[in-house]
Amino acid sequence: MGNWLQDRIVDTGRLPLFCFFVALIVAFVCTRINVRLIRAKIGWFRNVNVGEMHIHHVVFGVVLMLVSGVAGLVVSAGSQVWYAVAASVFGIGSALVLDEFALILHLHDVYWEEEGRASVDAVFIAVGVTGLLLIGLRPLSIDIAGFVAPWGILVTNLALAVVTLLKGKIWTGLVGLFVPPLLLVGAVRLARPGSPWSHWFFAGRSPRKLARAIHREERWRRPVIRVKIAFQEFVSGRHDLPSTRKRRGHT
Repeated sequence: MGNWLQDRIVDTGRLPLFCFFVALIVAFVCTRINVRLIRAKIGWFRNVNVGEMHIHHVVFGVVLMLVSGVAGLVVSAGSQVWYAVAASVFGIGSALVLDEFALILHLHDVYWEEEGRASVDAVFIAVGVTGLLLIGLRPLSIDIAGFVAPWGILVTNLALAVVTLLKGKIWTGLVGLFVPPLLLVGAVRLARPGSPWSHWFFAGRSPRKLARAIHREERWRRPVIRVKIAFQEFVSGRHDLPSTRKRRGHT
């Protein structure tokens, strides 16, 4: 383990990224354990309140990201160890912010509602992308046996990534930034219903394609989504409150 860490992480200059990666995961897990204990009213775990104001942990995350970001700029040209320390603090702050990503997105506390799953998605995406960077992959680039992709291929990959994301294939688009052949598959295949691409090109224009997209969603993607939600709730707790949008629709 020590040799691997030295050879693959320290000697390649990836120690700060590795520390960020580990801190992000550990801080997210600890945060979720903490909020689940708060929700269950176990022991001394309670929300942080100042008077009647509830201080969300995203606030502490923003402060940590700001402090560690500035510190990283100051020490980046010096010791790699201190740079790694700054990266670790940045990872902790990032976990606290991303854990309440849904609150930032909706400007409303939806932590335990259905929309709150967006926070877990954001953390999973951050962990996945950081992991790909950690193993040496670089976004949009093709570097095989010394061949470096020209600008034309990089621009093409970026365009394919945009199309894939507009088709609602988030994971394919993000992973495809590091594995470009996936972008071609994602850009060519049918868009997901409800995606911007489906709204622009299917709704009212191509009912057959829309019907095919809905059929594929129900047959193939829904089971995968159920497995993903089950795993999310195993890690982060059950989001069992009704959707805010549903409640507002009944008022």
